[in-house]
Amino acid sequence: MDHAPPTQAVILAGGQGSRLRPYTDDRPKPMVEIPGTGTPIIGHQLSWLAAEGVTHAVVSCGHLAAVLQQWLETAELPLRVTTVVEPEPLGRGGGLRYAAAHLPLPDEPWYATNGDIWTRFSLREMAAFHTERDATATLALARPRIPWGAVETDAFGHITDFIESPPSPYLINAGVYVFSPAFTGLLPEVGDHERTTFPWLARDRRLAGFPLPQGAYWRAIDTAKDLAEAAKELASYGS
Repeated sequence: MDHAPPTQAVILAGGQGSRLRPYTDDRPKPMVEIPGTGTPIIGHQLSWLAAEGVTHAVVSCGHLAAVLQQWLETAELPLRVTTVVEPEPLGRGGGLRYAAAHLPLPDEPWYATNGDIWTRFSLREMAAFHTERDATATLALARPRIPWGAVETDAFGHITDFIESPPSPYLINAGVYVFSPAFTGLLPEVGDHERTTFPWLARDRRLAGFPLPQGAYWRAIDTAKDLAEAAKELASYGS
C-alpha cells in the first residue's frame, strides 16, 4: 500500500476545446483565463498541485501545443514541469498511459487532472482516502448544479415549489484522480480507459470515489457560459 501522498502528477491538456471558441482559436483550453483570476486555468492547477506537495508535473499537450509549451517555458512555475505530445492520437486512456510513462517515479502513486478543471480541495485527504480503501484508482466526485430551474410537485400533481439551479441528485466524475503505480499498466495503449479500465476496476472493487469536501469549489470549463459563470462564482467565493 502507498502511504505517502503523491509528489508527481499528470495534467491532460490536449483537448480541442471546440465548445470554448473563439477563446480557443489561438490557445489550448488550459491556457484560457477565467476573467478576474489573473492566471490561465493551468497556472491555477500547477499552483494547487505544488501547494499539495507535488514537485513534478507532466503536461500532456495536443491542440496548439506550442502555445502552452511557450507559456510554461516563460512562466515562473512552483514545480518542475515536463511536456509531452502524443505522436498520434491515442485516445484518453492511451494518452494518459503515454504521459504517465514520463513520470519521474514510475513505482510511486500519482495524481492526474483534466486540464479544464478549476477546483481547490485537499489532495492529501484524497490520497489518504485512496490508501485506506487499498484502491488502484480513486476518482474525485462532484455534485454539480443543474443549469435549469427545477419544479417540485406533490403526489396529486400540484406544483409546490420552484428551485433555481438545484444540486444534481447524482455524483459525477470531477476529473481529478489518484492512481497507484499498478494502474499505469492497466491502461490501454490506444482507447478510452473510462470504457475499459475503470469499469473493470469497479467490478473488482478496486475503484474508489472521493466526494469533494463540503464547500469545495469545482467547475469544468467547457463553454463560454462556464467561463462567465466561473468568473461570477469565484468573485463571490473570494478565491
